[in-house]
Amino acid sequence: MLFNHKYRYLFIAILSAYTFLNTVLCDVYYYFNIEIEWYYALLTISGITFLTWEGNRLIKPYFKRKFLAQKGKIHFLGFFFLAGNVVAPLSALLVVFFVGNIFHGYTWEQNSNPLKLNIIYASLINLFFHLLNAILFFFREYKRHWMEVEDLRKKTTQAQVQLVKSQINPHFLFNNLNVLSGMVIKNNPEANHFIEEFSKVYRYILSNQDKELVELKSELEFITPYLFLLQKRFDEGLVISINIPEHYKTWHVVPAALQMLIENAIKHNIVSRNKPLHIDIHANGSQTLVVKNNLQPRQMVEPSTKIGLQNIKKRYELISGRDIDIKKTATEFEVSLPLLNLN
Repeated sequence: MLFNHKYRYLFIAILSAYTFLNTVLCDVYYYFNIEIEWYYALLTISGITFLTWEGNRLIKPYFKRKFLAQKGKIHFLGFFFLAGNVVAPLSALLVVFFVGNIFHGYTWEQNSNPLKLNIIYASLINLFFHLLNAILFFFREYKRHWMEVEDLRKKTTQAQVQLVKSQINPHFLFNNLNVLSGMVIKNNPEANHFIEEFSKVYRYILSNQDKELVELKSELEFITPYLFLLQKRFDEGLVISINIPEHYKTWHVVPAALQMLIENAIKHNIVSRNKPLHIDIHANGSQTLVVKNNLQPRQMVEPSTKIGLQNIKKRYELISGRDIDIKKTATEFEVSLPLLNLN
């Protein structure tokens, strides 16, 4: 912010010297019949500029705490400016009293014109400071929002790439094509069903890869064929239950969040007939979607891309300002996703 800038004292000195030169060039002291040595005039201007700046700097943290978080940016800047309009005249009064009454021994009557002029100067310089401060403030806000948008774009792009990779990586294709091959060899009538569900997964990926949010209903429609593929692969080793009230299905989540959490659970846990992996997906009544699984860690875990959970977490933070909740106990792993109501 402006008032805490590391070069503030240099700026104060330059501004004071510039103002003093302008008063000399405009013959201000002659026209207003002010008898004062040039160094006292410069001292007066410098003192008022310094005290106005420093006074604003000292009171800024109070107004920032009181108004910025609770009432917003406009209230903060407005009340801060009004307080500065009290600091500025007081600064002028104090400096004129010391220079005029103490150094020169003037009476208050003799100090009348200098006081008026310096109060006007202090008010104008305070306005100038606050205009600069507001410009810097909103520029930094713009820059922060721009960086957040860029970060969101980057995270969304990463998620799109990760989503496609997770579906078309060699393991995924190899496993599912093996299942399909077995069905075809056995002349299993479920082969067509498997192919249809397989295509639904890709159709969802292609149609939603550019979206920031999707309806939960769409996400569940995508998860159904995805789970079908997993069930054919793991059979009784994977048990998935979904319990979501109908009224939550018009709420929104980030695309493929459920798929990434299910994939994460399978990736890090044993999935077998003897040790089934149980994944429970439900809405807990507090506008969150919970994905929970029992913990039975694998000895050898596939290399992590380090995108999964952090990617979902960052996307929620940037889109809605809300966070996902991750809980891990000795027996369970649970992730709660905020359900977003765009209305």
